[in-house]
Amino acid sequence: MRILLTNDDGIYAPGLRALRRELRKLGEVTVVAPAAEQSAAGHSVTLTTPLVVQEIFDEDQQFLGWAVEGRPADCVKLALRELLPEPPDVIVSGLNAGSNAGINVLYSGTVAAAIEGAFFRCTSIACSQEYTKLKPLDFARGADLARRVIEQILAHQPQTGSLFNINVPSPERGPLRGIRAVPQNVAPYVEAYDRRTDPRGRVYFWSKPELVCPEPHPDTDVTALAEGWITVTPLQFDLTQAVLLEQMSRWQWRL
Repeated sequence: MRILLTNDDGIYAPGLRALRRELRKLGEVTVVAPAAEQSAAGHSVTLTTPLVVQEIFDEDQQFLGWAVEGRPADCVKLALRELLPEPPDVIVSGLNAGSNAGINVLYSGTVAAAIEGAFFRCTSIACSQEYTKLKPLDFARGADLARRVIEQILAHQPQTGSLFNINVPSPERGPLRGIRAVPQNVAPYVEAYDRRTDPRGRVYFWSKPELVCPEPHPDTDVTALAEGWITVTPLQFDLTQAVLLEQMSRWQWRL
């Protein structure tokens, strides 16, 4: 099996290296990932500057893949259009440092890379590891669990172009309760900013890392993750509001 691995934390991120080690148990892994961190880049792409690409080798001096001076979506585009000799059987994005659940899916560069793969009709899977405390993450544990879930997804032979989002709960949640397929939570998060003043008296704001979902919908990725479940959510990129579209088709339009 040919696997394309990417992320938004950058090609040197420990989460990507840990997931690569696990995915090599499933097949041939080629990495095409950003040269630097691109967290929360969403689905942005590079248009007005060149995408510089550099070959990268692992700690054993074996070819690992390419570092791209661009966004996660750029990496997938270049991989499929220019860098890979053959299309991959599956595209995996991660392992992200921090969960990508609920509304955060829309901001996530990790998920955006997987969506880009689905654009190209490749089965694509985003993988993230939650943390609840700012301390070194056990990426080996998270990558092992993510790989186990990926294996089970692929065993069901999903339709070409299928898109999945996996979140592994923090060990601080206690013993794992299992795996649940759940919908994306759509309740908004409450964000906070630290107000500061620079030496020249100018006010600036710094986004705080804590996000609170005050009214999470039950039985969704946010709530199940908080309860200690590994969550798997099938996603789609068709944003059409089908019910409203059907109503609008009966409107009397005039010029």
